[in-house]
Amino acid sequence: MAFGTQDDTDDVMNEINMTPLVDVMLVLLIIFIITVPVMKHSVNIDLPRATSTPQDAKPETIRLSVDAQGRYFWNEQELPEADLVPRLEEASRRDPQPELHLRGDKEARYERVALALAAAQRAGLRRIGFITEPKTP
Repeated sequence: MAFGTQDDTDDVMNEINMTPLVDVMLVLLIIFIITVPVMKHSVNIDLPRATSTPQDAKPETIRLSVDAQGRYFWNEQELPEADLVPRLEEASRRDPQPELHLRGDKEARYERVALALAAAQRAGLRRIGFITEPKTP
């Protein structure tokens, strides 16, 4: 026995054994070669043709205003109270249904604005909004 010498069998292997890696790659390649043609077979279907143009139909906006005296205005034209419900019902039957923008004067009685809102809901209008002006400093 000789001390201080190293046998060749005790050397650390610094290289990766590539043979198992190549074997795995070949197996994967064969699997893909077999499965790709199977995946390509499909049922022939005659699909319907359709256009994909977006619809640009924007709903009309109706501005219903209530002034300080409680009078109604339909798009800035005075509207008698008796004509309010028929106009709202006619608007609710349109396709697409218009948006109702309700504007109430700050001096108007709440009852007049509430009556207009309730009439719009009973008529079937689904898109109702309140319009206000920003407070100035």
